[in-house]
Amino acid sequence: MSASLGIVTPFGSCSAVPLFIGFLQAGVPLGVTFSFLVSAPMVNEIALVLLFGLFGWKVAVLYLVTGLSIALMAGIVIGKLRMEKHVEGWVYDMRMGATAASQKLTWADRIDQGWQAVKDIVVKVWPYIVAGILVGAVIHGWVPQGVMAKIMGAHAWWSVPLAVLIGIPMYSNAAGIIPIVEALLDKGAALGTVLAFMMSVIGLSLPELVILRKVLKPTLIATFVAVVGCGILAVGFLFNLVLQ
Repeated sequence: MSASLGIVTPFGSCSAVPLFIGFLQAGVPLGVTFSFLVSAPMVNEIALVLLFGLFGWKVAVLYLVTGLSIALMAGIVIGKLRMEKHVEGWVYDMRMGATAASQKLTWADRIDQGWQAVKDIVVKVWPYIVAGILVGAVIHGWVPQGVMAKIMGAHAWWSVPLAVLIGIPMYSNAAGIIPIVEALLDKGAALGTVLAFMMSVIGLSLPELVILRKVLKPTLIATFVAVVGCGILAVGFLFNLVLQ
C-alpha cells in the first residue's frame, strides 16, 4: 500500500523526505516508509504518462512493475534488517503535534484550495521541465551518436552500472528527465541503460542523500543506496535483455 501510494503522489526525491519523516514520527514501520520513499519519485504518474506517450504501453507497464518491485524489495529488506537504531534519535523523540480543530469547508473552499495546490505544483515543476528540454537539446546537437552508443549501448555490460553512477550526482524529477531520456535514445543508447540512468537520477539523487543524512545514519543510507542500486541495475539489464 505504501509503494502504491507513492505512484499517485506528486513528490520528487527531495520533497518526499518530509513525508518520510512524518511517517516515522507517526509510528509507521521503517521498511514501509522506505517503500514510499523509493516509489514516490521513481514510479509516479508523470513518468508513466510520459513513458506511455513516447514508448507505448508495454514499456510503461514494464517500468511500473519493475519500479514497484524495487520499492517493495527495498522496504522488505530494510524492514527485515531492523535498522531503526540507525535513524537519528531526534526523529523518534519528536512527537506529532496536536491536530488542528476540524473546520467545515464549503465546496468553494475546497476548489480554491485545490486550485492553489495546482499552481504550487506547476511553479515547482516547470523549471525542471525547461532544464530537461535544454539538456535534451544539447545532447541532440552536440553529443555524437557513436559516443553515446558506445557508452550506453546494449552490448556493453558495463554501460548499465556506469549510467547509474553518472545519474546519482544529478538531480531532476520525472518530468525533467524524460526529454533527456528521449534524446539519449535518439542518439542510439539502449533503453534499459537509459532507464537505469533515469531511475538513478530521480531515485538516488545526491541532494536526496544529503537531506536524508539529517535523518538517517550513514549505515542506513549506505544500505538504502545498495538495495535500490541493485534493483536499478537489475531493471537496466532486464530491459536490455527483453527489448534489445
